[in-house]
Amino acid sequence: MENKRVTRRQFMRDSAMAAAGVAVGLGAAGGQSVKAARRAAVDTSKILSYNENMLYRRQGKTNLMVSAVCLGGHSRSNVEQRTEIVSRCIDAGINYIDACTRSEVIRDAKALKGRRDKMYLSLSYCGRETRNENYRTSTKLMESLDSLLRESKEEYTDLWRITCYEPGGRHSFNTAYEMVEALETAKKQGKARFIGFSTHDRRWIKFMIEYFPQIDCICFPFTTMSKRAPKDKYSVFPALKKCDVGAFGIKPFGAASLFTGDREENNQRARLAIRYILLSNTVIPIPGMNSIHHVDNVVKAVKERRELDLKERAELENASKQMWAKLPPHYQWLKDWEYV
Repeated sequence: MENKRVTRRQFMRDSAMAAAGVAVGLGAAGGQSVKAARRAAVDTSKILSYNENMLYRRQGKTNLMVSAVCLGGHSRSNVEQRTEIVSRCIDAGINYIDACTRSEVIRDAKALKGRRDKMYLSLSYCGRETRNENYRTSTKLMESLDSLLRESKEEYTDLWRITCYEPGGRHSFNTAYEMVEALETAKKQGKARFIGFSTHDRRWIKFMIEYFPQIDCICFPFTTMSKRAPKDKYSVFPALKKCDVGAFGIKPFGAASLFTGDREENNQRARLAIRYILLSNTVIPIPGMNSIHHVDNVVKAVKERRELDLKERAELENASKQMWAKLPPHYQWLKDWEYV
């Protein structure tokens, strides 16, 4: 594998391809063959770590073609283990990492050393962002970003997604304005290619992306129990489409409550979950993965057919009900995301 350092200036200069919303890779265009998918009107040579067995989706106005499953930051792995996981992801065509704590960012930057051009790296410093009352001005937020970039030895991030209150509506409008001002400043200075935020508040997401067109991507919970709200006025999906905002889904396995003690059953449940979320055609799941086996399993899910048959749907429904019943007290808020 070629080791090539990409500077912030080079990355700013290298414009992402305009993909016109086309999904590329296995399963593209409703079940085309891989060979047919390759003929789609997208230059696959511009897709980071492209693998013909991976599905890629345009992430909103960023125009980045991102793998249909990405690597979440929450993981029990150390730097050495994480480096192996990242290598497996790159080989499999997974090209995006999301890290939202200082330790995650530093670890993942080390795991990517010498191959920064192979994956997009999204970051957040959740302890020193708007959930902390001392970091609710543009100046303080920029200090936080600069500190994190310096400590992780990164010149830029592909996406700075500020971690907000779970019920985002608790933030004042002034805080939201300061947050967006910091995001814009980072983008203008070349410290963030794209900008966004994460929250667990569906209605606040809708307000934010409609009021602030600067937002490129958002991050929110999406589990096997999540589904589009029955009325569009209560759903975030129309706003995402209208504003052309990319969407990443956290907690696809319900904070591990989806799983049992049986490894094979866990593998099956994980694959069903990934396939179910991909059916949204909007949300890209970012599960935490603790081993190369976990990487192989989610890649297998992408390679399996998209639609779930009646037996699989019944199996996933049963597993999801068990997941809902097993949610620990500090994750009960996931039940607020049954309708999205």
